[in-house]
Amino acid sequence: MDTHLHHDHIENHLQSSELLKDIVIGMSDGLTVPFALAAGLSGAVSNTSIIVIAGIAEIAAGSIAMGLGGYLAGKTEQDHYNSEVKREYDEIENLRHKEIEETKEFFANIGLSEEIQNKATEEIAQDKDRWVDFMMKYELGLEKPDPKRATKSALNIGLSYIAGGIIPLSPYFFVDDSIEALQISVIATILCLFAFGYFKSKITGINPWKGAIRVTLIGALAAGAAFGVAKLIGS
Repeated sequence: MDTHLHHDHIENHLQSSELLKDIVIGMSDGLTVPFALAAGLSGAVSNTSIIVIAGIAEIAAGSIAMGLGGYLAGKTEQDHYNSEVKREYDEIENLRHKEIEETKEFFANIGLSEEIQNKATEEIAQDKDRWVDFMMKYELGLEKPDPKRATKSALNIGLSYIAGGIIPLSPYFFVDDSIEALQISVIATILCLFAFGYFKSKITGINPWKGAIRVTLIGALAAGAAFGVAKLIGS
């Protein structure tokens, strides 16, 4: 009973970590790229309707591209795991002596006596599926991925990108002058970047204040560079 509860706790922890990772990937680009695009266009045009249309198009394209990237990463992880499982089964069938030595070597490395090494290896080798699972986890360091991970990752990253992109673009929906909208966008986005960087760093164990400042500076520099280039080309 205790083992089952502990297992559920680990699974929930892993799923939460994957969700947070997806949100960080999507939100960080969602806040930065549309912000830089809107700032750049604000330096070139005065009508916010053009910026809104371009911004929505970018958010749509960016969320699809980022989501597709997450999906392909998840599928690649799944395909790699399945390929390694197939290889392990083949080695157990055709190179059994080698796999036995590798299993014993693992037990030796964690300090078990030779007698216990032999007994533990003999016990594991009686069940082919259990043996393969053991080798995947402890020899290759691979955990079995969630078969729905690719789809979940695509949705999480894509939606996070949209949520992040709407923030710098939203002032342009309500303000006609692009420079005035940009000023509001800068304040809103800088605050969101700072808050996002703070909580992201806190979760990942980095100094939250340094992380917040770093994320904010990256976003601000990207937007500033885009605005400056647009102004330079426009003049």
